[in-house]
Amino acid sequence: MKIIKLIALCLFPVCLIAQTDNYTTIRAEVRFDHILRPWDGFGFNYVEEAQSRNLDTFRQEYGGFSLLNEKSKNEILNMVFGDDGLKSGIVKMFLDPWHQKEQGGDYNHTYSAANMLEFVRKGYKITKESGRELQIITTLYGPPAYVTKQKVLRGRNLDTEYKNDLANYYIDWAKFLIEEEGLPLKYISLHNEGDDWQRWPSDSGDNEKWRSHDYNMHWPPEQVVDFLKLLPDKLKAAGLNSVGVTPGETYGWDRFVDYGYASAIFSDKEALNKMAIITSHGFHNCGWLRWNPYHTSAGIDMIRELRPEIHAWVPSSSWGTMDTEFVREMYGNIYNSKVNAIIPWAGIQRPNLWVKGDPNSGCAFNVFDNGTYKVRKGYYFYKQVSRAGQPGMGVAETIVLDGEVKIIGFASNKTDNPDAFIVINMGRQPKNLNIKVSGTSSVFFEAFRSLDSEEELFSEIGRFSKKEDVIMYEAPGKSVTTFFGAR
Repeated sequence: MKIIKLIALCLFPVCLIAQTDNYTTIRAEVRFDHILRPWDGFGFNYVEEAQSRNLDTFRQEYGGFSLLNEKSKNEILNMVFGDDGLKSGIVKMFLDPWHQKEQGGDYNHTYSAANMLEFVRKGYKITKESGRELQIITTLYGPPAYVTKQKVLRGRNLDTEYKNDLANYYIDWAKFLIEEEGLPLKYISLHNEGDDWQRWPSDSGDNEKWRSHDYNMHWPPEQVVDFLKLLPDKLKAAGLNSVGVTPGETYGWDRFVDYGYASAIFSDKEALNKMAIITSHGFHNCGWLRWNPYHTSAGIDMIRELRPEIHAWVPSSSWGTMDTEFVREMYGNIYNSKVNAIIPWAGIQRPNLWVKGDPNSGCAFNVFDNGTYKVRKGYYFYKQVSRAGQPGMGVAETIVLDGEVKIIGFASNKTDNPDAFIVINMGRQPKNLNIKVSGTSSVFFEAFRSLDSEEELFSEIGRFSKKEDVIMYEAPGKSVTTFFGAR
C-alpha cells in the first residue's frame, strides 16, 4: 500500500504537492487531451417582436436596429461577428405569430422580422468574409391565432385540425430563409418555453393581465413527440433535407426531464431517431420555487443512452448581472448540463420597450430612442468565453479544488483555434492557482481579464509561461480570465 501511495504522489509535480503543505495554493488542472464532447460554439439572439398584440399600434422592435444609422449598425455587427469581436458562430432567429393571418393565406416574412433579417444577413456576410461558418436555429415564438383552439393571439392550445397548417408555417419560413435570404438555416426548434402551462388565464386565451408575457403556446410532451415525427418528413418533402428538428425549448434543463419531455422522446423510437439535436433553455436561479430552474444533464443523459452522438444546445440563457455570475452559469450549462452550444437571450435590447420591465435585462448592447447605443459590460464578459470556445473545438476536462473557482476548457481539436481556458473566481478575495496544463503544444498563454468592478474589461494582462506544465496565477476576486495558447 505504501508503494502505491508513493507512485501516486510522483505523478504530480512538486508545486502541486506543495499545496498540502501551505494550504494557500489551489490545485487546478486543464486536460486538453481529455475532450468530454465536441463544441459547436457560442451564439447571438436578435429579438424583434415579442409581446405586441397589434403591430399597427405598437411596433416593439425590441432589438432597436431600426433606430441606428449605418455606422452604428456596422460597429455592432463587427463586435458580434467580426474577428476582433465575439466571433459568434450561431444565431437564433424567432418565428413570431405575424407571418400569416389565416389558413391558406399569403405569407409575409418581412412584416414583423425585417430588422432581425437585416441583422443576421449582414452578420452572415461578415462571418463568410472572415472565412468562418455560421449556423442558424429558428424557434417558433408563437403560432398565428387561427391554429389555436382559442383563435386568439397567444392562445394556449393547438387546434389539432390545423396541425398541418402549423407544420407549413415552419416550412414556408425555412424555405424563405434558405432560398430567398440565402441564410444557412440548420435547425427548427418547435417552441419557446411551451412547457409552462401556467402562463395563461383560466379561459386559456389572452387578456390584459397577461400582456407582460411574450408569445407562446403550450406544448405538452405528447405534442412535441407528434411534431418530431411529423415535421422532418414534411421538410424533406419540401426539399429541405438539411434542416433538422429539435424538441423545442423548456424553461430549464430540469423541466426537460421533470416535465416528462425526455422520457416521452426516449420511449418513442421514431421521434427519438428523427430528432436532430436536443434543446432547452439553460436558466439557473438558486432556490426551489417555480422560477428557480437548475442545471442537470439527467434528460440529456437519458437520450444519449440510445443516441450517444446527439448534441444538446442552450438556445437561451440569462445574462444575469453580466459579470462573473453570468460566466459561472455558462460553466454550469457546459459541465453540469453537458451541452455543446450556448446562445444567451436577446443580446441587443431597447430596455424601455419590454412591457412591465424585462426580468432578463442584461445584454451586450442597449439601443436608445435617440439613435445611440451603449456597449454593456455583459459584452466583455461574454467575449471571455465566446472567443475561446469556437465551433469545432472540444470541451476539455477541468479540475479545481475550490468551490469558488471554476475553469472552462476548450481544446483546439484539430481546428485552427488555440487551446484556451477560462478561470472564473466567484470569491471576493484573490485566489492563488497552480494550473497544470496537459495535452497542449502551446508554449505560453496570452491572458485577457474582466473584473466585476469594470476596472478591466477584456483587458490584456500579459503572457504566462508554463513551468513543468504548470501555470501560476493569482486570480483577483470577482474576475474572469481567459488564457489563449500560443507558441
